[in-house]
Amino acid sequence: MKNLYILFPILSGCMFGASGIFVRTFGSFGMDNITITFVRAIFATAIMFSFLLVKDKALLKINIRDMWVFFGTGIIGMFGVTYFYNEAVSRVSLALAAILLSLAPIFVMVMAMVLFDEKISLKKMGCMMFAVGGCVLASGIAEEGEITVSALGIAMGIVSAVFYGLYSIFSRKATDKGYHTYTIIFYSVMLITMVLIPFADISLIFDYAADVPLKRIPFLLLHSLSSAVLPYILLTVALKHVEAGVVSILASGGEPIAAVMFGILFYSEVPSMLMVTGLLVTIAALSLLCLPNKKEKT
Repeated sequence: MKNLYILFPILSGCMFGASGIFVRTFGSFGMDNITITFVRAIFATAIMFSFLLVKDKALLKINIRDMWVFFGTGIIGMFGVTYFYNEAVSRVSLALAAILLSLAPIFVMVMAMVLFDEKISLKKMGCMMFAVGGCVLASGIAEEGEITVSALGIAMGIVSAVFYGLYSIFSRKATDKGYHTYTIIFYSVMLITMVLIPFADISLIFDYAADVPLKRIPFLLLHSLSSAVLPYILLTVALKHVEAGVVSILASGGEPIAAVMFGILFYSEVPSMLMVTGLLVTIAALSLLCLPNKKEKT
């Protein structure tokens, strides 16, 4: 069974890596970023609410005084990640957007150093430098020839990683207060839904679904399931049976690799050998970064 659980973080990473396909599909229909984010959140809210009703209704209970934590995980963290990642995907390749997002552990460590007085070792500093160097190679800016890269797209990808780091920090705070991962996810997407209702083009969503309902309604559900619900559930289950460091490595490695494959299959985004080298260097550096220290293992 342990071998089966090892597949869960890999599948989670693959689902995150596929999110760009949905973003580009909705964008081609005319949906703006806010509307795409709203679609993801409202279906995720409905799915998570139904899931928690069946699994354990007690997970829906929270202390109203802790709502600020869920505001942090949802509006600041999850919304920020989704919005800026969507912006990155519309400007750079799926692979580059994913590898930039995977830099999130670096920002988490920096924030943890500032907020929780956690020290950054020389090993971690070295891993961070290699990860950034790998991203430079993966971006294609070091290529000779006519490869053009959107500086704004790269910036959006980096900002998405910063917000992912913020989500991790707020999520850690919510966990310290005793809240389950599923509770955190539900209230995060619920708050995003509530805040975005006035700004989303809801009529366009109905037009999209009504055009080919048997095809597009399942596609809308699949978008939320694969990018906002199932990945987190798979990671939560995996963490109960597999070491946290291994889960982080498999998930962070699976996402950019899946994004490369999806980019090739759907958009003919074939990376050069130098870009692939940068991708592998970044994954390797982040894997070492995620490995627990000897003191943490004992």
